[in-house]
Amino acid sequence: MRLADIKGNYDGIFSLGHLCLTAIQLERNGLRPFAGPIDWMASYTLPDVSRFIRNRCAGFMERGHLQYECTFAGTHHLVRESAYNFILNHDFFASQCDPYLLETYPYVKTKYDKQRYRLLERAANGKRLLFVRCGGTFEEVRELRDALNGFVTRDYNLLHVSETDTPMLRETEWPLARVCSVELPGDHDAVWIGNHAYWQYMLNGINYMEPE
Repeated sequence: MRLADIKGNYDGIFSLGHLCLTAIQLERNGLRPFAGPIDWMASYTLPDVSRFIRNRCAGFMERGHLQYECTFAGTHHLVRESAYNFILNHDFFASQCDPYLLETYPYVKTKYDKQRYRLLERAANGKRLLFVRCGGTFEEVRELRDALNGFVTRDYNLLHVSETDTPMLRETEWPLARVCSVELPGDHDAVWIGNHAYWQYMLNGINYMEPE
């Protein structure tokens, strides 16, 4: 698929990681009407995301799956969600909870339950969904596409972004049904600042429409 093939209206748009960059770019372009369950998590390994989808999020964010990793900049506890190997970067504040007791867990769990239920509901009832993922090899993206085939009841597309040494946006045209894959410049400044215009170009013509 090419970028032209994914234009149009969607009644569900979800980031599938691997960092919060994906959700940030969706929000910058007016395409994040609600939060998804892994928007603000680090999901470095795409096979774990595929397993999350295949399992229909089962066991996600159970208290026994949360393991303290470290405290970042003295302000945030980084916590691993060990069921799916995700890292929570933004949910547990050092000023509010002990890194091992995580006293604010009930509030955090309620938030993620709401996001998980929304993903499951749209997967079951949405007419056309868009998923956006940064990172992953061809084989890993094919595995994710196959997981989504069994997860989404109706129509969907997957926009996959690779950050490489390309000097500009390049459509790779992988031979995967429902998948539009592109490459963007991958140096740090480009990823977080310099690629804004490319994201705007990619997402132009994509619209979120409330379900009827």
